[in-house]
Amino acid sequence: MDYRVVSIVRDHARARGGEPAITGDGRTLTYAELDERSSRIAQALLGAGLAAGSRVGYVGKNAPEFFEVLFGATKIGAVVAPVNWRLTGPEIAAIVADAEAAVTVVDAEFADVAAELPGQVVVTGADYEQWVAARPADDPGFTGEPGDIVVQLYTSGTTGLPKGVQLSNVNFAVGERMAHRWRLDETSVTAVPMPLFHIGGSGWALAGLYAGCRLVLVRDIDPVALVDTFERERITNAFIVPAVLQFMCQVPGAADRDFSALRAITYGASPITSEVLRRSLETFRAPLFQLYGMTETTGAIVQLEPDDHDPGGPRAHLMRSVGRPYDWVEIRVVDPATDAERAPGEVGEVWIRSSQNTPGYWKRPEETARLLADGGWLRTGDAGYVDAEGYLFLTDRIKDMIVTGAENVYPIEVEEVLAGHPDIADVAVIGVPDERWGETVKAVVVPRPGAALSADDVLGYAKERLAGFKRPRSVDFVDALPRNPSGKILKKDLRAPYWQGLGRTIG
Repeated sequence: MDYRVVSIVRDHARARGGEPAITGDGRTLTYAELDERSSRIAQALLGAGLAAGSRVGYVGKNAPEFFEVLFGATKIGAVVAPVNWRLTGPEIAAIVADAEAAVTVVDAEFADVAAELPGQVVVTGADYEQWVAARPADDPGFTGEPGDIVVQLYTSGTTGLPKGVQLSNVNFAVGERMAHRWRLDETSVTAVPMPLFHIGGSGWALAGLYAGCRLVLVRDIDPVALVDTFERERITNAFIVPAVLQFMCQVPGAADRDFSALRAITYGASPITSEVLRRSLETFRAPLFQLYGMTETTGAIVQLEPDDHDPGGPRAHLMRSVGRPYDWVEIRVVDPATDAERAPGEVGEVWIRSSQNTPGYWKRPEETARLLADGGWLRTGDAGYVDAEGYLFLTDRIKDMIVTGAENVYPIEVEEVLAGHPDIADVAVIGVPDERWGETVKAVVVPRPGAALSADDVLGYAKERLAGFKRPRSVDFVDALPRNPSGKILKKDLRAPYWQGLGRTIG
C-alpha cells in the first residue's frame, strides 16, 4: 500500500471494494462507495475553485460525511479542517476564518451556525446529497508528496484562538504500523467514539482504515448506548478516553454483557487512575493498551502493553506509567528552564523526535518556534521522567505543577491516591493561593452517589498515604468536574475562582 492518506480509499476500493468501510447514522458505506462518493466531492470542490493547499472546513459529529469530505479533499490535494462543534457559533466561525476555508460542510444538527460562516456552506442532508450527485464520479487523480498537509486539527484553545496543527502524509503514514501494534486487520470492527475533530478520533479512524477495518461511528457519548453498541456490533477494538471507560464500567450489568468479540481496548488522551484500570479489566475482560501522545505528534508515540497492566502483581507500578516509546520515536527529558538533559528518574519536560511530529502550526511562526526545538525535537509541555527500563512516567503538565514552599507537587500523584477512596467517584487536584506558601494543595471531589463523605474523611485518608507537602489542605465537593471533549479535566477553570484578582494565575 502507498501510505499517502488519499491512497487508503483508492487501494481498498480496488482490492476489496465490496467490503464495509464505515457504519454511521443508520447506513454502511463499502470501500467502493466511499471511493465513488469522495470522487464526486473532489469534483465539487474543484468546481468551487479549490485546488491543492486549499482548506475545507467540516463542522459535525461522527458521521460518514466526514470521510467522504476527507478523501474528496485529498483527491485534489486540499486539506480538511474539522472544527469542534461544541464551540459557540462565533467561535466556530473564527476557526473557519482562520483556516481560510473556501467551502465548509456542516452537519444538519448545526445548521443554525451556517449563516455565520465565511465562504460556501453545504449542510448535510438534501443539500449535501444534491451537491454530491451533481458531479461525476471521476477521480481527479491527485497523489501529492509525502510532506503534503492533509488534515488541520485545532487545539483546545485554553488561551486565545485555537491553533491549527498541520498534519501531513508522512505524519499519518505510521498508521499501518500502529494498526499492527493495536491488533487491527481487515476483519476488525472498530468503534470510533472520540470526536473526529480530535486526533483520538480521526487518527484512530485512519489507522483502522489503513488496516481495512469496518469503522462503527459513535455520534454521541451515552455510556449505556455504547455498551449496547459494543455487544450488538461485535466490536473488536476501540479507542476510549478514561472518563468514558469509567462511565461504561458503571453501567448496571455491564460486566455481564457479551464482549467476547473484543480483541483489545486502547485508551489515552487524559490520565487514568489505577482503580479505573482495574475495573476496566474486570468489566471488558480484554487486553488494554495505554497510549500517550498529542495532536502535535499525530497521536500516540508511547504505548503501555497489555502485559504491563498487572494490578496487584510484581510490576503493578507500571500501571502508573504510559509505557515505552515506539521503535521510531525518541524521547528526551530536559530541565524546562535550561534545556539540560535530565538523568533517568529525574523529572523534567518531555521532548519527542519522530516522523509523527507536526511541521508546525498554520500561519503561527512564533508559536511553532516555541513548539519545535533544534534538531527536530518537539516540546510537549508535559512533565515526567524515564525509568531505568525506558518507561515514561508523566507527573503532570508543566503548567499544572503546584509549587508549595520549596516543594513541587504533581497533581496526578495526589489524584492517584485519592481515587482509591471507596466514596470518591472523581477527583482533581489544583493549587490555590496561600500567603505563607505561595500556593497549597486543594482537592476537588465528586462523591459517589449516596456516599456521606466529608472533608475530614478525605484529608484523613490523604494523611495516611501522602507526604506532608503533597497532602491537600482543603477540599471542595462538586457534582461533576469540567472536562474538554477529550476527557481532560479543565483545571484552568477549576483554578480561576481562587486566583481571580490576584494579578497572576497558574497555568
